[in-house]
Amino acid sequence: MNAVILPDGPSLPRFVQGGVAIAAPLWMMRRLHARYGSAFRINIPVFGEAVVISDPAEVKQLFMTGPELADILDINLGLILGPNSFFAISGDAHRKQRKLLTPPFHGRRLRAYEAIIEQEAVREMATWPEGREFATLGPMMRITLNAILRAVFGADGAELAELRRLLPAMVKLGSRLVALPIPRTDLGRWSPWGRAHAYRLEYDAIIDRLIAAARQDRRLDERDDVLALMLQSRHDDGSGMSRDEISDQLLTLLTAGHETTATTLAWAVERLRRHPAVLRRLADEVDAGGSQLREATILEVQRVRPVIDGTVRKVRAPGLRLGRWALPEGQVVLVSIYLIHRDETLFPNALSFDPDRFAGHRPDTYEWIPFGGGVRRCIGAAFAHMEMNVVLRTMLRDFTLEPTRERGERWHSRGIAWCPAQGGRAVVRRRATVVRRADGQEP
Repeated sequence: MNAVILPDGPSLPRFVQGGVAIAAPLWMMRRLHARYGSAFRINIPVFGEAVVISDPAEVKQLFMTGPELADILDINLGLILGPNSFFAISGDAHRKQRKLLTPPFHGRRLRAYEAIIEQEAVREMATWPEGREFATLGPMMRITLNAILRAVFGADGAELAELRRLLPAMVKLGSRLVALPIPRTDLGRWSPWGRAHAYRLEYDAIIDRLIAAARQDRRLDERDDVLALMLQSRHDDGSGMSRDEISDQLLTLLTAGHETTATTLAWAVERLRRHPAVLRRLADEVDAGGSQLREATILEVQRVRPVIDGTVRKVRAPGLRLGRWALPEGQVVLVSIYLIHRDETLFPNALSFDPDRFAGHRPDTYEWIPFGGGVRRCIGAAFAHMEMNVVLRTMLRDFTLEPTRERGERWHSRGIAWCPAQGGRAVVRRRATVVRRADGQEP
């Protein structure tokens, strides 16, 4: 392919576009979409000259394109999560790792994690103040962290306590470093990158102890945690996962599934408090033992408040035809999750929160894309959905969530994830008809 065909875009210098992208990225996307349509060019730091797309047909074509033609763009994730992370490997290596790690997030093993998540939700919610407003983002972070540490890492005892202490600060720092330029000189242990390196050394030491303990466990084959599965899994040639692969992928699974799931749950609280009719119906559904509206609510929260606003690919082939465009080798393509979820032709009255739009059916996988798509779709999507379902069910069963007439909370960037600016504030009262101990059992 010789002729290059790219969409139009602003001609402002990179530093100007970059400044706007840092100060008001969502506003920038809306304005450019209004001016140029479903595809446009931007020129910003880190990504460089990128094509932004939000047309479903073009998004589908990109997601279905093989990795030899267009694959993930690793910004800093490989440095933060490790060279064996899903976000750093591609091609055959990515396919092999994905094949090994898909089983624990489906079927029997997925159902086995439900009890762990409910236990952690009940334990954390037992500390919630009644009748007094508080931010739910922190509690949701603790629920998802503890659930992943038990279900994925198989952590317990001293290792569980150490990871609980270490990982929140490690993930928070890493999410901010992803979008920052990598320094050309070593700035030492007190720099952000130096602190990230120190965190990683501490993390690796804990994982080494968990791996050593698991290998000595005579009942390893009876365990359901992902670490146990990793140690027993084998490639087609009979080889197992290396220690570095296990360490990097465990951190990847935690990073991808902990903060994003907790943030979506905080957004769910924020949205439901401002839609009392939906909230009442959800409470009635929980009492009746149903789940259809709750499932639809989770989908709608992810549509109107996507925690990750975009996903990126880079053209690897000499050229790539993508719908109306002919892209050159090296071209960065950014799929705007934010814009496609706001598309009125796909979701009528798109800015309204309306879970009934998904009642009884699943959305199209190339129009509703909070987990990305194609071979790069988040491997833990089913786990995350199940976790959100269990946490919301537990909250609605055990508490009355009080509505509010306050304006919706602003979007606030935490580096990678977009969260409610005030942390998804809630006022709750324990339901008198249901009293449970912190271990999840009725007295």
